[in-house]
Amino acid sequence: MKKTRLLIYSHDTFGLGHLRRCRTIAHSLVDYFEDLSVLIVSGSPLIGSYNFHPRVDFVRIPGVVKLDSGKYTSLNPDIGLDELIAMRSSLLLTTATAFQPDVFLVDKEPLGLRGEALATLSKLKEKGTTLILGLRDVMDDPVQLAEEWERKNAIPALENLYDFIWVYGLPEICNPLAGLPISKSVTEKIQFTGYLRRASASSSINRYANELVDDEPYILVTTGGGGDGAQLIDWVLRAYEGDPHIPYPAKLVFGPFMSSSQQTGFMDRVNGLEKVNAITFDADIEGLLENAVGVVSMGGYNTFCELLSFDIQGLVVPRTIPRMEQYIRASRAEELGLIKMLMPDGENDTKRMADALHNLADQAKPSDVHIPGLLGGLPVINMMMEEYLGYQMKQRAKLSVVGE
Repeated sequence: MKKTRLLIYSHDTFGLGHLRRCRTIAHSLVDYFEDLSVLIVSGSPLIGSYNFHPRVDFVRIPGVVKLDSGKYTSLNPDIGLDELIAMRSSLLLTTATAFQPDVFLVDKEPLGLRGEALATLSKLKEKGTTLILGLRDVMDDPVQLAEEWERKNAIPALENLYDFIWVYGLPEICNPLAGLPISKSVTEKIQFTGYLRRASASSSINRYANELVDDEPYILVTTGGGGDGAQLIDWVLRAYEGDPHIPYPAKLVFGPFMSSSQQTGFMDRVNGLEKVNAITFDADIEGLLENAVGVVSMGGYNTFCELLSFDIQGLVVPRTIPRMEQYIRASRAEELGLIKMLMPDGENDTKRMADALHNLADQAKPSDVHIPGLLGGLPVINMMMEEYLGYQMKQRAKLSVVGE
């Protein structure tokens, strides 16, 4: 009898958020279900840098890059974008046909990048596969998201293809589909899970342990993927350059997608500061959180989950271009008392950042705010999956009896 199978698709054009979220969900599910196998299809060039459970594997499809303009281009300069999308679509369909998943989970993009998942969704729909769209707590400003999804023809997919829509958050903080022209039937498919709890991979060996992880408390500064993190790193460095009395040293993680020239310039400045050191990337960022007295970040979804999970004071410096996602999340979280927000401005005054760093360790912790179900996402997902798979097993049993 075929083991239960989950296929996860993540388009992964920018940063690490999609991949890390999918990996977290996959690991939670295989820990919960002894007979479940998960295959992740991802465009992330860094997927091989992460460790995976023995029953979680991945297929890497050719990568694309999201430009500052919001447009996409191929990672391979010899392959045009249209040709690349056709390749990715074919690989996804071939993988799904061979893997025969019981459940197909799509991350964020209802039809995939430039519609590349439509053929796979349609074929699996015909086969009776359970189709789930997974959304983070905040997508974008509702007006911008409505325009984007109308352009991509995404709303009909919610209506006609998907069985369920998971939102990895709580409506008390944000409803990512609020303000969109969706029907009652689509609204009834939405299931809020709560945020996804993170834990440190304590058994992993951190190759940066000797230089970055120690017993001395520090402020961790992380940009996620780092492709748009230069402003944050520069602002923090200027604060340490201008104020030697900031009470804690800083540990900077540039991010693997920050340009090499920016990293080189920042590292030259780091080398001139006694209280600051830095690395480019660590796949086990959770391990760096264990001795942190506070975190300075841009407030992406994964970092927000980590602040909640490790109950660490957070200073969030959100970007507002090309999406308002980080600002919406940070402003709502600040209203609730979960984090502090420091908005960039034209000057990014050094004293503003230095003052915030002085006060960071004295902020209230997220746990000081009680929100029921805040970090209940993974147990809720496990239980929902149990319900789906139980229904499918009953249907298979009926078909088997009919076949006899």
